[in-house]
Amino acid sequence: MKKFEHEVIFCIVNAGFSDAVMDAAREFGARGGTVIRARGTANMEAEKLFGITVQPEKELVMILVKSAIKEDILHALYRAVGLNTPGQGIAFSMPVDQVVGLSEAPIEPKAEEQAE
Repeated sequence: MKKFEHEVIFCIVNAGFSDAVMDAAREFGARGGTVIRARGTANMEAEKLFGITVQPEKELVMILVKSAIKEDILHALYRAVGLNTPGQGIAFSMPVDQVVGLSEAPIEPKAEEQAE
């Protein structure tokens, strides 16, 4: 079985919650993501089954991460924007077998972190 170095995390949330997704993901090492505006659909049975009301306006956040930090990020997303939050998000990951264009350079600390 092939071991993958990277995973892509997909997080679908109500419109306006993509910043909360990225804040939670960055806490565990994500560097950035791509936000795509989307429209959700669900039937009444699905809404009753999950006990939620589906908001049609969605944001899909795609985050490419090292496999080693994927679990931590998924758990952070569940806590920050999961189904039981106003973001009503779901998240899942898929393995990525090849990546180009990524820099391995360390992330510079924020200005307030340098002052400490």
